[in-house]
Formats: sequence, structure tokens, C-alpha cells
Amino acid sequence: MNRILIKNGHIVDPGSGKDGVLDILVEDGKIREVNRNLKVENARVIDCTGKYVFPGFIDMHTHLREPGEEYKEDISTGSNAALHGGFTTVLAMPNTKPPIDSRGLVEFVIRRSKEEKKSEVFPVGAITKGREGRELAEIGDMREGGAIAFSDDGDWVKNSSIMRRALEYSKIFHTVIISHAEDPDLSRLGVANESALSYKLGLRGKPKESEYIAIFRDIALSRLTGGRLHIAHVSTKESAQLIKMAKEEGLPVTAEVTPHHLIFTEENLEIFDPVYKVNPPLRKNEDREFLIEALKEGVIDVIATDHAPHASFEKEDEFLAAPFGMIWLDFAFSALYTFLIQKNKLDLKTVIQSLTTGPSKILGLDDRGSLEKGKRADIVIFDPEKDIEITRNFLKSKAKNTPLFGNKLKGKVIITIKEGEVFEW
Repeated sequence: MNRILIKNGHIVDPGSGKDGVLDILVEDGKIREVNRNLKVENARVIDCTGKYVFPGFIDMHTHLREPGEEYKEDISTGSNAALHGGFTTVLAMPNTKPPIDSRGLVEFVIRRSKEEKKSEVFPVGAITKGREGRELAEIGDMREGGAIAFSDDGDWVKNSSIMRRALEYSKIFHTVIISHAEDPDLSRLGVANESALSYKLGLRGKPKESEYIAIFRDIALSRLTGGRLHIAHVSTKESAQLIKMAKEEGLPVTAEVTPHHLIFTEENLEIFDPVYKVNPPLRKNEDREFLIEALKEGVIDVIATDHAPHASFEKEDEFLAAPFGMIWLDFAFSALYTFLIQKNKLDLKTVIQSLTTGPSKILGLDDRGSLEKGKRADIVIFDPEKDIEITRNFLKSKAKNTPLFGNKLKGKVIITIKEGEVFEW
């Protein structure tokens, strides 16, 4: 019997309500007991005095680039980077080449994840064939093959009839539809938040309306169908207000925000560094502050990284030509701890909830997201006193496209346990 005894760690587990110094007994990949002063024979003891212990993080939004663009990232490096950052479960978005729009490709991603035996990767299937927005993909077949959710991420499903059918299918197949809410007719060719600053910088803008008009339509269709809708990477105050009204109405609507929309603003673009070029774009500080409050209030349910790796030669291109996106998996929690928790913008429990029970409830992953007895032994041990420096040697991801490259962050994930297997960093 494989036993691990985690001693003297400060557990923060919103799922069970535990917050204090406790011990955890792990046996054969499951949590067997959580209590004070546990004494067990024939167990590997991990002393966590002065450390935090959390449930394994769940990332609802990553881009692992396999199949088709493995030179940027692949399931091996991406799932290893995820483990490195404390993410024991990640969702891989379907905007690969070819898109994940069939059962065969869904099963390919699951098989690759099992081969790698790192962070567990759940594929998100495409809503439409080829992600072209013209014809509904085989949602039922992909769901049976293991797809956990459905999205045309990278593009909005502009056809309201198709989106309606997708939401209806979400009820039949007990899944969730993830919307990349962006009206392309308003945002086309935009590379920054449309504002006085974008005009000053000479950058074509994406107006906030392109996001919240799309969200308004999607909420209306959720109301019509009763289908489960999740809004990806919310970036504006108005979007959060719409989501709040939908929740107050009792609609099955949830939402996520990224670390970059909580930490950075459009003012970071003044140096014209493409590493800050993301979609949706970085918005004004008032949007950032409103998103933080929305997370505190439970209007936004999840922090999801939108980890978007690119090769260095792509991100080093001039601003207009460079692709959108930045990486996060290796160090997302350290960044959140440094920029938000330590600066009293967010409390620790809210952040942990948004990375654990928030996504587990939305996705129906009842076997994880908490440190309760009987759950999978997915555990993060975090040392708040250790610094990390974001360097090539530190990163497990193939990509380096982060504005934090070369910077030091406070706090380090020192151990990730996935189903009872210990990974030390």
C-alpha cells in the first residue's frame, strides 16, 4: 500500500471549509483522512511546516497546440508545465490544427495525456465542424469519446441558430458550452483595447462592445434553451455586469477571468512589446478593478490561465504581426500570490476557490477540487517564503512569451501530488 503523510501544513480548502494546520493521509492515490496529529506507520512523511497545502488546481482554459503546432507546445511539455505550477487537471482548447472536432481527435488527446502521465488533460471539443461556425459538430459522439466541454474558442459562434442548438445539446449530454464572446464585425483587425490610448499609439482597437454584445446574445440563448453557458476570458466591466444579472435571474451561466486581465492593463502596451498582445485585449484599470470585485462576489467563478504558447520568433515579430497570447501554467499561482494576494487585492481563499471548487463544479469533476476524504489525492504544497525567477531553466513549457520573463515572484509550488504520485520541484 502506497502511503503518504502530509504533516503540519496550513490547509486552505474551500470545498470542505478547512482552513488551518492539519495533516493529510494519502493511500493508493486517494485522500483517506484529514485531521490533527495523525500518526501512521509505513508512510512517506512530508513535513509542510510553514507551507500552504491546497487541492490540485484545475485550469479550464489552456492551449497545448497538439495536434498540429507542436513546435509551440505539446501535450507532454504543456502537461508538465501544468504540474510544475500546481495544475493537476487542465482543459485543452480545440483550436488546434486540425481542430478537435471529432471523436477520433478527442480520443487522441486523452490517449496522449495517459501516455505522458503528468497533469490530466481533458479535451474540449469544437462546437462546429472545423470551427468554421457553419455546421454543428458531432457533440454527442465527442462527449461519448471523452470531451468534457465544447467551444469554438478563438472564434465566436456567430450563427444564433447553431449556438441555440449547441446549448440545447448541452442539456441532453450534461456538458457545458464555453463561449469566446467576441463579435468579429466589431473587433476585426483590432490589436488593443479601443480607447484614447489606442488612438494615441496608432493601434487599431477592439471595442468593449464587441465582447459584451456577444455575451448579451449568448445569455439570451441560455435563457431560451436552459443550456449551460460558460463565458471565457471576461475582460470588461460591462460583461461582468451582464453575467451578474444573468446569475441573479437564476440562469445556468458561469464565467472565468485570466491572470493577465487581473494583473495588467492597456497601459502596458505603451512600450509596444508584443508579449502584452492578448485577445481579448488588456483593458482599462477600471475594468481590471471591477473584475477583481466580481471575483470576490462570486459573479466570476473561475480563474483560468488561457495559457497561449508561441515560438519566440513569432512573438518577437513587430506588434501588428505577432500572434495573441501569453503563457501562465508554470507560475500562474505565484503571480496571483505576488500581485493580488500579497497586495490585498484578493484573499487567498477566493483565489483557491476559483482554481479548485469553481471549475470542478462547472465541469462535474466530483472526484477532485477538494481535500475531502475519498477524493483523488491531487494536492499542491506551496512555500510562500521562496522566490522564483522566470527563466528558461525554470520553465517547463516550450514557450517563453510572458512579460514576467526575467522577473522574480514571491512563493513557489514546491510539490505537486497527482493521484498520489509526488512531483518535487
